[in-house]
Amino acid sequence: MAAHYATFGLAPATRAGAVLSNGAYEAHRDFWDFIVDGRPLLLRLADLDAVSPLAADLGPSLFTAHVRRLLLEEDAPLADGRYVLYGCPECEGLECGAVTAVIERDGPDVVWRDFAWQTGQAADLRRDGYPGIGPFRFHGAQYRAALENLLSEAGPERGAAASRRVLLVGQRVALPARLAAALRGIGIGAEITRDAAGASPDELRSYGAVAFGSAVGEAERTAVRAAFAAAGSSAVFVDLPVPVVPLLVARVEQALDRCPQDQRRLLRLAAVRGEVTVETAAPCRIGITAYRVDRLSRTRTAELFAGQIEAGTHRLAVDARATRGTAYVVARTSGSVLVAPVAGE
Repeated sequence: MAAHYATFGLAPATRAGAVLSNGAYEAHRDFWDFIVDGRPLLLRLADLDAVSPLAADLGPSLFTAHVRRLLLEEDAPLADGRYVLYGCPECEGLECGAVTAVIERDGPDVVWRDFAWQTGQAADLRRDGYPGIGPFRFHGAQYRAALENLLSEAGPERGAAASRRVLLVGQRVALPARLAAALRGIGIGAEITRDAAGASPDELRSYGAVAFGSAVGEAERTAVRAAFAAAGSSAVFVDLPVPVVPLLVARVEQALDRCPQDQRRLLRLAAVRGEVTVETAAPCRIGITAYRVDRLSRTRTAELFAGQIEAGTHRLAVDARATRGTAYVVARTSGSVLVAPVAGE
């Protein structure tokens, strides 16, 4: 198949971490996704939980090595000139599976072709190829400029460090301490303070989100917001309404998501008792969980839905008993998460 010209770019993306019901963690990963003809390449690959090699937490040397490979300044890491485009978000092992492609020069251009899912040193295109994906031909100058920009003075982080830090405003006891531990467990830096308004502007700009505990009064919240505004921070402010750590982790992950709206799978979430409305931009597998605190202050968790849905708006009937009282629902796809309160009847 002939490779037609396509535009090439890069955009920040996130694989949202999570605290699972069994206590295990899924890592938070910030990375650069490949934008082909204005659309993230990852969205073309069905419901794939993966990240590109251009991840912000790799460290300068390894990050630079991955960029140099994509620039074809180093040999391909796999047989037949194949390069890893997406891999496991939890490890770098090829045995977990990876999306690979042949990357080659063709005169002044760069061509990506023969996309496949690969778990060993050789790819079986007949069995594991991605029909309909590529080949893509990129103008060499545009391709190189996008990748070389990542090696500029700003470095591979380019704001990603801030997106992985959260300031918890509240007491260093109970819930904030458990939440901070959970966030650190999935790879998000978290600090607790009651004196955020007195911090230096540089310190305030290093946070991607600020979460207020329920005991923090409005005057203190106003002072914190004013300090962040004066520092020129773009941090997102969120409340911690109920003492349920997995729910609060999801709320923080949503606040940290910097992916443009038109590059997300999960677009909207709303809930009333007995029904959840969710909107997706592409076919994907989605999980929906309800959290509530009962009259005895016990946490109640219910898995409401898990399955594959098509792109569009869906109204899903759910167990009304799981959303009684003050309740919240969390929807997750590979890479994104949304939290919504259950509206009163």
